[in-house]
Amino acid sequence: MNDKLIIAGKSYSSRLLVGTGKYKDFAETKAAIETSGAEIITIAIRRSNIGQNPDEPSLLEILPPSKYTLLPNTAGCYTADDAVRTLRLARELLDGHSLVKLEVLGDPQSLYPNVIETIAAAKTLVAEGFQVMVYTSDDPIVAKQLEDIGCVAIMPLASLIGSGMGILNPWNLQLIMERVQVPVIVDAGVGTASDAAIAMELGCHGVLMNTAIAAAKNPVLMASAMKKGVEAGREAFLAGRMPKKLYSASPSSPTAGIIASARS
Repeated sequence: MNDKLIIAGKSYSSRLLVGTGKYKDFAETKAAIETSGAEIITIAIRRSNIGQNPDEPSLLEILPPSKYTLLPNTAGCYTADDAVRTLRLARELLDGHSLVKLEVLGDPQSLYPNVIETIAAAKTLVAEGFQVMVYTSDDPIVAKQLEDIGCVAIMPLASLIGSGMGILNPWNLQLIMERVQVPVIVDAGVGTASDAAIAMELGCHGVLMNTAIAAAKNPVLMASAMKKGVEAGREAFLAGRMPKKLYSASPSSPTAGIIASARS
C-alpha cells in the first residue's frame, strides 16, 4: 500500500514522529527511536547539544542527519522573538536546514500554547523561508490562520504536554481536518498506543510524541507499541469502520438459504 505522509513536498513511510528528550542516556534514546521506526525526530535546541557546545557529546552522533529528518523545535520558548532566534540558530547549526517545529508556550505550568505569539513567530519564520510545522491549540479558526500564513503542517494538542491524558476533544480535531489542507499531526498528550490509534482513526495524518515513550517503564517496548498503534489506526481509517448503531436489525450471518430444521 503506497500510503505516504507528505510534508513540505517530501514523503515519509512512517506517520509516527518522536522526540529525543527525557531518556536516561543516549543509548536508550537511540534504541527507542530506532524501534519506533520514526523518520522525523524533533530536537529541542535549547536543551540538546547539536554542535553549539563542542565540549559535550552531540545528539547528532547517534541520530545522524543522513538517517533522519531532523526537526529542531523551540521547546522552552515563551515569546515569538525567542522562538525566532532559536530557529535561526538551528538553521545555522544544521547548514541551512529549513524544516522546523514552532512552539511558543503560554506558561511553564500547563505548557499550553500562546497562540498570539505563535502566529507572530510563524509570520516571521515563513517570511524568512522556514518550512514551519506548528504546535497550537485545537482551535480550528487558529489552525486555518496558521495554514493561511504558510505553515506546512498544523500540530494541535490532544491534551496538555506530558499529561498522557489522550485525546480530550476529538470533535475539534475533526473540525481542523475539515478546514485545512496541510497535514494535521496530533502533538502532545498521547499516553499509550490506543491514544495514537484513536488519533489516526479520526483521520489525522500523523502523531508526534516524546514523553509517552521516554517516560514509560520500558521505553523501547513502548516505542514498538506506538509504532503498531499508529499503523493500526491508519489502516482502520483507510478501511472505513462500520457505522455505530444501537442494535442491528439484521444478524451478522445471513439467514437466506438456511436449511430449516426438520419437524419431528
